[in-house]
Amino acid sequence: MSDDSLLPLLRERFGHDGFRGGQREVVEGLLARRSMLAVFPTGGGKSLCYQLPALLLDGITLVVSPLIALMKDQVDALREKGVAAARLDSTLEPAAYEAVIRSLEDGSLKILYVAPERLSNEGFRARLRKLKLALVAIDEAHCISEWGHNFRPDYLKLAKLCRDLKVPRVLCLTATATPSVAKDIRKGFRIAKGDLVQLSFHRANLDLKVTPLSATRRKQHLLEQLRASDGSAIVYVTLQHTAEEVATFLQKNGLSAQAYHAGLPDEFRAAAQDAFMAGRTRIIVATIAFGMGIDKADIRAVYHYNLPKSLENYTQETGRAGRDGQLSYCELLACGDDLVTLENFIHGDTPSPAATRHFIDHVLRLGNEFDLSTYELSTVNDIRPLVVETMLTYLELEGVIEATRKFWSSYQIRLLRDIEKVLAGYDARRKTFLRKIFAAAKEGRSWLTFDIRQVAMATGEDDQRITSALMYLEEAGDVALKKSGIRQGYRLKKDPGDLRELAGRLDAQFRKREAADLARLRQVVELAEQPGCLTGFVTGHFGERLGEPCGHCDRCRGIAPQPVPRTKAPAPDDDELRAIQALRVEGHAALKAPRQLARFLCGIGSPAVTRARLSRHDAFGLLERLPFSEVLDLAENL
Repeated sequence: MSDDSLLPLLRERFGHDGFRGGQREVVEGLLARRSMLAVFPTGGGKSLCYQLPALLLDGITLVVSPLIALMKDQVDALREKGVAAARLDSTLEPAAYEAVIRSLEDGSLKILYVAPERLSNEGFRARLRKLKLALVAIDEAHCISEWGHNFRPDYLKLAKLCRDLKVPRVLCLTATATPSVAKDIRKGFRIAKGDLVQLSFHRANLDLKVTPLSATRRKQHLLEQLRASDGSAIVYVTLQHTAEEVATFLQKNGLSAQAYHAGLPDEFRAAAQDAFMAGRTRIIVATIAFGMGIDKADIRAVYHYNLPKSLENYTQETGRAGRDGQLSYCELLACGDDLVTLENFIHGDTPSPAATRHFIDHVLRLGNEFDLSTYELSTVNDIRPLVVETMLTYLELEGVIEATRKFWSSYQIRLLRDIEKVLAGYDARRKTFLRKIFAAAKEGRSWLTFDIRQVAMATGEDDQRITSALMYLEEAGDVALKKSGIRQGYRLKKDPGDLRELAGRLDAQFRKREAADLARLRQVVELAEQPGCLTGFVTGHFGERLGEPCGHCDRCRGIAPQPVPRTKAPAPDDDELRAIQALRVEGHAALKAPRQLARFLCGIGSPAVTRARLSRHDAFGLLERLPFSEVLDLAENL
């Protein structure tokens, strides 16, 4: 299909008179039944690349996106344009969920947005097999690559799923893929090299600055910069308490600023974002929880108060400035003291070899059909929940296990009508069934608790039939319902072989990932100390070589690089060493392994530490000023 024949639809449905760079190549590739990879910088118009073909292809376009808020915004915008779009996510009420399923089955839906976790449900995968899937679009596709900066385990399974579903074409979309990550994505989805469309990462209107500073000088410098400029600004920080501290400092000095981070209540976050988007708040001080899907064109400055975790994060975050094409400033306040915190986050995600062995032994002895709670596994094995999910994904990719379905293990019911009035509307068989399951529930003052497994055992009824009945009662308005205890079902697909050998392979994989994450952090310091064009260094990271220096960064202005300042932390003193010895004598099971002890002394929380309430212990974070590797050496030699 030619560009000319696409323009009327582009104009009519999306209000555009023409394509932006790269969009036409991607759209025409998909219409020619080729899978495509689009690497477009933040704000480059990625969503049109699947939304337009979706209207022309015969069948449904499935969009995999990790962000519920972004899915909601996209669906609302498409519906306003008259496009039959919907989303399936955890926020939907049962009636809304069923309405989406009906529209899927009757063929009236053109675009469906889902989170990658939805595809771990065997029932949903079975439903997809019955549909005519025309296209699968995968947003944030760099999450597929383990060596990308924002790996998500559920993404790893998408390539195999698309092959199993015999999807005719796939579109992978990302704003931050290095050449190695792009190669990973192309290999996974069998995308030809010529079907990678990559736009330039050079934004001529972004002025890049690096200011090496000690930790004590940062606040005052930031204040001076913000006072000397106008317009909206984002200040990115690493920790939640830093967001609060810096926002309060700016407010006390007369600037319009608010904090934004994941620890705030939902309504506070929403209010802060709305005020910033509407221009009522000039400055938002935020962790990386802020920004994904933010489409504010007139952000005049982005400040990195703390070092970002990677050049990918830096590019994504600076890319939120100047989307209107006007001059905008991006300043990195480079302090080496941030490295300890960032490195410790990385080390905190790497399980000990013993924990990995225990995890493998635990999971693979649960039987041929089993279910588990990520939270419980995390607590029992002292491994963070995301890492638990990663381990389970590794076992799926090895072909050892297969995800079946997610379900809630416990339901609480409060009757809104007398039980006899509720039962009056049903036939004798249904009444008997409901009386039986209600009799097996645990009575509280106002609520009945249904432990689904126990109720099923006590009554001999199928657990899915029990949960369906409770959901139906809620939909009928007879009961109020609360769910808890999410569990994921699995089945064993093959003999895993030597479990110690399998655990060793997984452990090696985690060590490799840890090394890759630390290397990404070192690249941020390389940027700060770069003697050449800063823009050229960043674009080079993504495989793009500028023909000449950019002319609009500190280096091109003749500002020479300086070493990133880093305070030399003092070694542990005698009092601290005695406190550590006393801690060992206390014999806490959560601190038994050297890696567990090192994490604790660095102030890195873990499931076992939380369960044992040790984060309030005087020794928690005692050596947080020191690099993790030094503290681990100390813990191993105690």
